Amino acid sequence: MKFLIVIPTHNEEENILRCLDSLRKQSFQDFSCIVVNDGSTDNTRALVEDFIENIRHSGVESSTFTLRNLPKSEHQPGAKVVRTFNKGLEGISLDNYDIVCKFDADIIFPENYLEHVQQAFQDNSKYGLVGGLLYIERDGEWVYEGNSNKNHVRGPMKAYRKECFLETGGLRETLGWDNIDSVLLESLGWKEVVLSELHVKLLKVKGKDYSVKQSDYYGRYFYFLGLKRVLAYIAASKEAMKNKSVSFFFQIIKSYEDCRHKKYELKISKAEQEIINAQRWKAFKKKWFKI
Repeated sequence: MKFLIVIPTHNEEENILRCLDSLRKQSFQDFSCIVVNDGSTDNTRALVEDFIENIRHSGVESSTFTLRNLPKSEHQPGAKVVRTFNKGLEGISLDNYDIVCKFDADIIFPENYLEHVQQAFQDNSKYGLVGGLLYIERDGEWVYEGNSNKNHVRGPMKAYRKECFLETGGLRETLGWDNIDSVLLESLGWKEVVLSELHVKLLKVKGKDYSVKQSDYYGRYFYFLGLKRVLAYIAASKEAMKNKSVSFFFQIIKSYEDCRHKKYELKISKAEQEIINAQRWKAFKKKWFKI
């Protein structure tokens, strides 16, 4: 099976070479990797160009890694990284690939990562999305990030079976994209699978560079995920309890209701919105009412 790997990148001079080097050292090498540089103002472009040039001089096929340079796009949580990813796919024939990957520039893969992901897809025809677990460095040790449940493949390391990727309509340029994909693929009969033995090192905490307040982020996230009002309020309550703050609940709700009032366009269809809400209700009833 052949991989197409697309890495959206912006100002990642501290991380990009560690990510690319971990891919260059993979035990499974049947892949093409496109680094999409979204208007970086640091040395990201030069570092990637040097990396590719060094591979060329080493005698390794230079087509394995390529670089695309874009003008800088507006920084919007969720939407920006997917927009850059989609730019990387433009002009690429997916007929030549079996697996489509969206990887971030600030992660380091174990050397057997692609080999194990490939094997999982090969052995299980209904696997639509496969990934490992994210680990962060804390007090000199790499520990499980714990920012999501262990059955969800996180945004930085998505690997899709091509047919699943196409059936779900690809990645949506919106907040919530990495939950939208999970719900839609499940509704189409595909499975999302985490290979817990694959530990991927995350070099940068996600969301720390977002320009919006946390409460605004959650309100917008629940809106663009397509949650109806009751479910959005339940989700806001959950986040408020985590923060032990009643005011945090009302701040999230204000952000959510502002989005509803302004009628921002959703990147999902009405039918897809119904699927997402039905899945959320199912998960809510299973957790709280055991039904």
